[in-house]
Amino acid sequence: MKSFKFPHKKQFLTLQHLLNAVVAILLIWVGSLIGFKFAQTGKLPLNLEKISLVSSSITRQQVKQSTRLTGDPKPSNNEVNFNTFWEVWGYLEQDYLEPEKLDADKMVHGAIAGMTSSLGDPYTAYLPPEDNQRSGEDLAGSFYGVGIELGYIDGTLAVIAPINDSPAQKAGVEAGDLIVHVRDDKQDLDLDTTDWSLNKAVNHIRGGKGEPVFLTLFRPGDESKGTFEVEIIRDEIIVKSVELEFIEHAGKRAAHIKLSRFGERTQSEWDDVVNQIVAEKGSISGIVLDMRNNPGGFFDTSITVASEFFKNGIVVSQKGKVQTRDFKAKGKARLVDIPVVVLVNKGSASASEIVAGALKDNVGAKLVGEKTFGKGTVQDRRELSNGGGVHITIGRWLMPEGEWIHEEGIPVDVEVELNRETEEDEVLLKGIEVL
Repeated sequence: MKSFKFPHKKQFLTLQHLLNAVVAILLIWVGSLIGFKFAQTGKLPLNLEKISLVSSSITRQQVKQSTRLTGDPKPSNNEVNFNTFWEVWGYLEQDYLEPEKLDADKMVHGAIAGMTSSLGDPYTAYLPPEDNQRSGEDLAGSFYGVGIELGYIDGTLAVIAPINDSPAQKAGVEAGDLIVHVRDDKQDLDLDTTDWSLNKAVNHIRGGKGEPVFLTLFRPGDESKGTFEVEIIRDEIIVKSVELEFIEHAGKRAAHIKLSRFGERTQSEWDDVVNQIVAEKGSISGIVLDMRNNPGGFFDTSITVASEFFKNGIVVSQKGKVQTRDFKAKGKARLVDIPVVVLVNKGSASASEIVAGALKDNVGAKLVGEKTFGKGTVQDRRELSNGGGVHITIGRWLMPEGEWIHEEGIPVDVEVELNRETEEDEVLLKGIEVL
């Protein structure tokens, strides 16, 4: 057995001196960092407990990777200098005229939004928690509110249409009513709607289930009534993404499918509609698939919908950062033997363009209406730790024959514009005629 020899006293001293020097350097670095931030803002930005907790959990590889964001005043080509960011932050906190307007959360959200917008891609975007929640609700097809489709009439916030069987409709709200004032005691809100954006209007009119909101309305055509206040109790609003009706016109009976979005409920609603059409298959001349003003939604759902109309063939190709992938028709192709016409307009975008392009190239479906919007990219939606979200463009999508329609749109075979001065839907009627 070997005997253990204690190190020489001088070796102990040398090691202790080295440790002392390392600790001193670390303390000087931390002190300088805090002193710099304090000089800029008058606040201590970090606490030492958090520094120690973070540093103890960082691996050597993570430290190596993080050098790109060190704030080194002389960064290499792969490094980012954050000194200017904190410098501006400090000047704002120190000198801005109205300090009560300095909201740290909003400033951080704005900085992140600026980072995504710097790419020049309007579809790669940061959504703060509130906007991200609303985006999720829209895709889910349900939210808590009053059930009003909002818009503007002569620059004034207005009811485009109340949703059927919604709290707003039950309270007597009608299409065309102008919304001039909103009151919500719980939100401590009592404001005119002058210069409100749609986002602001949605934020204030939506709310929790069972909570009241008071809308002051003006009804054009009934000026003698003046403005009047309506109390509406918010409830869950279910917005269908797929609706079906059978229409007779020009000696034909057509199944009119109104597909307004590709959301979370679309798949189950689509299955119900297809089953109804299959049951009526022998008595219809064809299908009019109406995707006017459909802004898109889930990529996978668009493939499922298109696959109902043909058994084999490419629905869409996705050209990503590294590779190109073909997405082929899948499913039962339950509508494969039924003629189909597709209605589109400049509000038809993304997933609705994928379906329109797939039917045009694979089964020769005629497109009726107006040229589509022209959004030929695919986004991945990521949820963030702060409740926000980020949409990141991950690829381009191509029509089955290889065409990329981004910013160009898909031209129609029969061009028809809707005449808003009549009660008839000329585009729909033309679609039935084309069958």
